[in-house]
Amino acid sequence: MGPGDVGARVVRRVEDAWNTRAPERVALVHTPDARRRNRPECVTGREVMVGFLTRKWARELDCRPVRELWAHDGSRIAVRFAYEGHDDAGRRYRAHGNEDWECDDRGLVRVRDTSINDDRSSGPADDSTGRRGVAGPSPRVTEPGL
Repeated sequence: MGPGDVGARVVRRVEDAWNTRAPERVALVHTPDARRRNRPECVTGREVMVGFLTRKWARELDCRPVRELWAHDGSRIAVRFAYEGHDDAGRRYRAHGNEDWECDDRGLVRVRDTSINDDRSSGPADDSTGRRGVAGPSPRVTEPGL
């Protein structure tokens, strides 16, 4: 198995954990002292990450990202992603961007730096808007990539 296969497995494991929307499960694909930057918020450690994700997902409803390995070199992985969802007022949004990860020898994410481009639309949050779907298992079964 080549190094790209290892990177793709790490990306898939993180995507699958993320799409459970269980903050504790997502934290477990990171090292105990992982550092994460997401928009203006920076968090360090699994426990703090659980709180961050709990707050994030209280605002971002029915969100299920699709991630794709962009590049992989040793312990560093670059990932492209896209997701859609809505807020509690029914306003939908889309986001896409890049994440740079640094992993440990076990494939756990140690550093995660996210750059996000947001599209906050005022349209209704329903399936007539071309959304990819709602929270649940990885969309890879029916959607091969970005």
